[in-house]
Amino acid sequence: MIPKISDFGMARIFGTDQTQASTKRVVGTYGYMSPEYVVYGQFSEKSDVFSFGVLLLEILTGERNSDFFMTEICMSLLGWAWKMWKEGRMLELIDPSIRATCDSNKATRSVPVALLCVQEIPTDRPTMSDIVVMLSNETTPIPEPKEPAFR
Repeated sequence: MIPKISDFGMARIFGTDQTQASTKRVVGTYGYMSPEYVVYGQFSEKSDVFSFGVLLLEILTGERNSDFFMTEICMSLLGWAWKMWKEGRMLELIDPSIRATCDSNKATRSVPVALLCVQEIPTDRPTMSDIVVMLSNETTPIPEPKEPAFR
């Protein structure tokens, strides 16, 4: 899997003193767009946090969010990650092709961080600087995530 990062130029819509904006023309790839952007056309830095969380889950699991759907239980990648985290089965989430060679503590620590990023309410999502601290410092406490959007 080769993750791709795109720029849809939405930052140009922000004024110099704005932290969020709205648009009537929603562009992007479904599965990576935040709920508030998909439904209301509202976007902010927290929309990017949501997309980062999806990308982090894809890297950890080796699955693409847009292709993933567990038909027998009607669940998205975000829902599956949530279920596995709630059941304490985070290591099973990790892509089998890297599971044996990766640092399992760092990989499983990344799961709740990714789940925090995909929270339904933007204010429940961490800032990017908080994400960096949580991922780079093993002693930093990670808040407990709530059930994610788009389960």
